[in-house]
Amino acid sequence: MSARPQGGAHPRRTAAGTPVVCVRCGAPVIRQLVGHRAALRVIADAEPIPLADALQLLEPNRLIWCLAQRHGGGVELRWRCRHDCEHGAVIEHRCPPEVSEFGRAPEGAMW
Repeated sequence: MSARPQGGAHPRRTAAGTPVVCVRCGAPVIRQLVGHRAALRVIADAEPIPLADALQLLEPNRLIWCLAQRHGGGVELRWRCRHDCEHGAVIEHRCPPEVSEFGRAPEGAMW
């Protein structure tokens, strides 16, 4: 039995690719499986925000992610760096309250 390869292209590690649209509210979001062993399915806002703003939006079940640029182009969600980094910060997506309450896009929203 051969050893499992380390680093490189991991079969469960996927790039975030291009933003898609949230099916409930129509906001641009990034979907990605983050992690190597216990991966999390993440849906995050597509627009990076300053880390200070992201920390104000932090909740117990709402994580902040680093949005890293890939060498081959595109972006990738990563666990938040433990130090100040040059990556943009994104936070897990939450639909606006009016959408969550009624289960549909607000009047005038295109989706």
